[in-house]
Amino acid sequence: MTTTDSAVLVLRLAAPLQSWGAPSRYNRRDTRPQPTKSGVLGLLAAAAGRPRGASLTDLLGLRLGIRVDQPGSLLRDYHTVSDHRGLPLPASKVDAKGTQKRTSPAKHTHITQRYYLQDAVFIAALRGPTTLLEELDHAVKHPYFPLALGRRSCPPTGPLSLGLHPDTELSNILSTVPWQASHHHRRRNSNNTHVSLEATIEDPQGEDLVADVPDIYHLRKGTTYSQRAVKHLWITVPTSLDASTADTPSQSSNQGPQGHDPFALLGW
Repeated sequence: MTTTDSAVLVLRLAAPLQSWGAPSRYNRRDTRPQPTKSGVLGLLAAAAGRPRGASLTDLLGLRLGIRVDQPGSLLRDYHTVSDHRGLPLPASKVDAKGTQKRTSPAKHTHITQRYYLQDAVFIAALRGPTTLLEELDHAVKHPYFPLALGRRSCPPTGPLSLGLHPDTELSNILSTVPWQASHHHRRRNSNNTHVSLEATIEDPQGEDLVADVPDIYHLRKGTTYSQRAVKHLWITVPTSLDASTADTPSQSSNQGPQGHDPFALLGW
């Protein structure tokens, strides 16, 4: 148990696919390039067994820092939707009785697109009360609900919690956590002793505003968000990989708790 009144919980967010909600309309669902506060808090709430619609008031005060260890690339998932009975698809309008109308002229195929980050790795650091973070750290290691990185179809791989750290500035924590990129990504920097990583830190004096703090969740009406101030910076960390080990599979922290990573053969 830690003894200070506040601490920092560090999470490793890695998976073949991630998707962190952004303002989207109708048939298009975008992703932001970094994890959102609403997404990270949702993951913690799921781990703790909180149902949809449960209050997140005690979590909103946690300050969030994100470090981009591996930015990944954008993937577009293309779908077409149709009625298996051959009927025209419903329109967005309803009649006087509240029944959804059919498209006119009849539309039998609808295109929908989903965007994901593939092969990305992030470090999320949350600063707040020690007791609360101890509970959340235990919950992440023993989750009540299945965990996902933004969407239900995006389960994490490898260890999620990197443990609690003594209370300090988020920038200091993000500067001391070892680089968590996958081995194939680390090999590209095998000739460098250090690497510069993009980071975003929640700061009342920050120069940018991000609307990703969940205020109200409603299953049908959706979620409303408020803004938080953040600052952007670059953090330099050791690569911990030189040319002599570049072609040797790494026994780094991207392996699972038992030293086995089921995605290792795929290069993640």
